[in-house]
Amino acid sequence: MRLVATVLAALMTTACAGSSAAPSDTGVVVPPPAVDLPAGSRTSDVAILAGGCFWGVQAVYQHVTGVTSAVSGYAGGNETDAEYGAVSSGRTRHAESVRIVFDPRVVSYGRLLQIFFSVGHDPTELNRQGPDEGPQYRSAIFPAGDEQARVARAYIQQLNDGRVFPANVVTVVEPGREFFRAEDHHQDFLERNRSNSYIVVNDLPKLAALKRLFASEYRAKPVLVVGNR
Repeated sequence: MRLVATVLAALMTTACAGSSAAPSDTGVVVPPPAVDLPAGSRTSDVAILAGGCFWGVQAVYQHVTGVTSAVSGYAGGNETDAEYGAVSSGRTRHAESVRIVFDPRVVSYGRLLQIFFSVGHDPTELNRQGPDEGPQYRSAIFPAGDEQARVARAYIQQLNDGRVFPANVVTVVEPGREFFRAEDHHQDFLERNRSNSYIVVNDLPKLAALKRLFASEYRAKPVLVVGNR
């Protein structure tokens, strides 16, 4: 039993890490979306985003003012395949994703997308992100309705037309996909494992970039999953 526990612990801390030798990008502010959604009378909305390993994406949004929940999980495939062992094979259609609940009166959907494209990940990498390779690490937006899909597609077109990045944005918009929560040991991973080599190299720089480039949206105390099931 002790051997099994040791093996499981090792797998848990290397789940997203194909390698951790190369430092991640430090982020760059892209223009805000020309098309956004007004808050209206809503006090809560949901965004589902995929940008490589969910550890870093979750951590970024846990530190964004106006976000009330950020949960790691899987989107794009079926419920029967929504578990890490299957998703990591790259054959399930799932992408490692984060479900973000936010107050649109505080932070808009478009602003969340701006952070996604600026510091959350590199949207020009196809079916990979940094050291992690495979369609499960693709850049994707899973809109919650037609209006979010419209904003997401318009923003991708805006970034490509403006040649904001040295290569085209390859982020795909996949409507009508259900989100499935990931295993408990993937939740709040960065906050619990700040000295993990993968986190140090690939994800802590994202938080630093968020704080530097989006100072008005950054909050030091993250909103954690623990206790918010």
